[in-house]
Amino acid sequence: MKKGEIKAFVFDMNGVLVINRKHILRKTRKQFASPGVHRYVASKLKISLDQYFDAIETAYAKSIEGKIPEKQLYKIITKNLKTSRKNLIRLYKIGFRRKYYQNKRLYRLAFKLKKEGYKISILSDQWPASKEALALPKYLKKFDKVVISCDVGLRKPNPRIYKLALRQLKLKPKQAVFIDNQEWNTKAAKKLGMNTILFKDNKTFTQQLKKFK
Repeated sequence: MKKGEIKAFVFDMNGVLVINRKHILRKTRKQFASPGVHRYVASKLKISLDQYFDAIETAYAKSIEGKIPEKQLYKIITKNLKTSRKNLIRLYKIGFRRKYYQNKRLYRLAFKLKKEGYKISILSDQWPASKEALALPKYLKKFDKVVISCDVGLRKPNPRIYKLALRQLKLKPKQAVFIDNQEWNTKAAKKLGMNTILFKDNKTFTQQLKKFK
């Protein structure tokens, strides 16, 4: 890597810019990124977690990749869960905001990088409920580009979503650093030629950042 070659930093959201308060990952149903939120919603609807997952699983998975529109998503899961869309959205908002917090220190670091002349971008897997609760406009509007899976019809680690992020930034893979907390996502980015940082915490990230500046 040549000095000055890096032009952009691409941040994941969940686990990076947005942190689960308890860092809990359920050993089963691993495709669900926020088990604490789902557990909260299930409890408020007075059903078991297994019943809840059975009710949302297919629609949820498709919605992350934008394979079904938001209206259809809520039509399916509200029918299965026997509740209203308004109530379900309310529960998800409360659940996500109780279980996650915005990593304000990392946002400040990202905005500092922008002031230093780097482009900053977000590349994140979200479904409509998590996007609405966690992807706050007051932060996102400060990024040069934002790529969210449910909006673009692709999700990590599909190489096409990384290529899309790079096209939007008008950069080659070697000119960007991708930051994610999941190794399978950083491996996919690295295979394309992107530089990567496996995010652990803010302190470690600050140290890792030095080799790219």
